[in-house]
Amino acid sequence: MKKFISCCLVAICVISLSTMAFAEDKWDNLLVESAKVFEEMTEMPETGIPSGLLEDCYAVAIFPNTIEGGFIIGAQYAQGIIIAKDKKTGAWSAPAVFNLKGGSFGWQVGGQATDNILLIMSERGLDGLLRSKFKLGADAAISAGPLGRDAAASTDAQLKGGILSYSRSRGAFIGLKLDGSAVTFNKKANKALYGKGKTADDILIKKNVKPTSYSDRLMKNLKKY
Repeated sequence: MKKFISCCLVAICVISLSTMAFAEDKWDNLLVESAKVFEEMTEMPETGIPSGLLEDCYAVAIFPNTIEGGFIIGAQYAQGIIIAKDKKTGAWSAPAVFNLKGGSFGWQVGGQATDNILLIMSERGLDGLLRSKFKLGADAAISAGPLGRDAAASTDAQLKGGILSYSRSRGAFIGLKLDGSAVTFNKKANKALYGKGKTADDILIKKNVKPTSYSDRLMKNLKKY
């Protein structure tokens, strides 16, 4: 009986450690994937995100592999990261993990995985992300951002403020938009990355959290702007 109990305890420990390792790997992989998406969507010469907008934004949200699907009624879900910039020093915060959930009603059919980058162009938009639940389109206006290196388009978009959306789709889908989607802080993910009790304000505004080594690639790319 003692041997049996000992074996059970060992098994429980192994399973717990494996689960923890899997969780850590998941969020580390998300940081790496987000960096890859950012690279690919900003480095396209004619159709990439204008560098002027990246220079002037308050924060960048990256949601790789946003799963979208539906028939008439659509739905979407993603886990991604948001990273904020200190407008005085230009320094970027550590990435904070957020969830993106939404639905829509209208003509749409099919399913796809889409990479989404959101540029938060106003202080109000950044402050809104610190709430328990932030709704795109309701708490801050969201619109499709200009592509390429068109300075005039970039200036017009900046004056509107709000949030600019950029998407890269794979698969067939018609009509689904991010308007109405909710963005929420992922406590479990951020605890795995930075420890217990860290809030969105701690990570994005106070910047008292040190980025992990898996953020290096993204931080290096952001420093260009």
